[in-house]
Amino acid sequence: MKVATAAYDLDWLESWAQYEDKLDRWVRDAIGQGAELLVFPEYGVMELSTLDGAEVAGDLERSIHAVSDRMEDVHTLHQRLAREYNVYILGASAAVVDGPGRPVNRAELYAPDGGQDHQDKQIMTRFEREQWDIAPGGPLKLFDTALGKIGVLICYDSEFPLLGRALSEADLILVPSCTEALSGYWRVRIGAMSRALENQCVTVMASLVGNNDWSESVDMNTGTGGIFGPPDKGFPETGVLAEGVLNRPGWTFAEIDLGAIAAVRADGRVLNRSHWGEQTTRVESVTLSRL
Repeated sequence: MKVATAAYDLDWLESWAQYEDKLDRWVRDAIGQGAELLVFPEYGVMELSTLDGAEVAGDLERSIHAVSDRMEDVHTLHQRLAREYNVYILGASAAVVDGPGRPVNRAELYAPDGGQDHQDKQIMTRFEREQWDIAPGGPLKLFDTALGKIGVLICYDSEFPLLGRALSEADLILVPSCTEALSGYWRVRIGAMSRALENQCVTVMASLVGNNDWSESVDMNTGTGGIFGPPDKGFPETGVLAEGVLNRPGWTFAEIDLGAIAAVRADGRVLNRSHWGEQTTRVESVTLSRL
């Protein structure tokens, strides 16, 4: 299959039609290059808060609710695009109000046959928990698709190996991200590459890029698209299948061979995925004294 992952920049929107046109253009650009799976970044839907004006878009709490209130329309748009272009789409995540509790950070996966399900972020960053008060959502899911088994680790979640291990059956782990600084981008990228190494799978990282002075939440963004595998047989020596140009909006593409994933898991130069269980605790406390 061919995968496209986005370095996505936000716009100030004057109308819903402008957003529809933008998404349609992005999807057409990707499928024009033969992509079958498209990955958008974390919090990429926050540009919809601008439809309610500068006062709402610039307020943390009000911007959440403004975007959450439009998510049914977002779903309808993505469902149409997935069907019309016969493509799988991981939509940009949003802070979604789902019930009486605090909002959750949720990314939706859309299938070309109309199927749809979501993945919620598991572990919040300091900004999400201390300023935004975003709550952990539902459990991790493994999506069984015509393109293989797909998991999603939203941004910070990719930095935790036990979450990655919970998705060890996944052929692809999608990593939508939103990071302010270069150090944040590299934390997520290192996490994504580590999960590809441990699970002997492919990870697909999407990034929000660009600066938006109208927002407190997505005001500064650094990153690019990246697609990573285990540095082993059938994959690049670096493990990097493809990477974009830092902070340049657009798609990054890579061809993914599910057969190569199965082969490296069965007979790689190393077998990290199979040997995971050998990590028994072997630490003992030793006191060194002077002779």
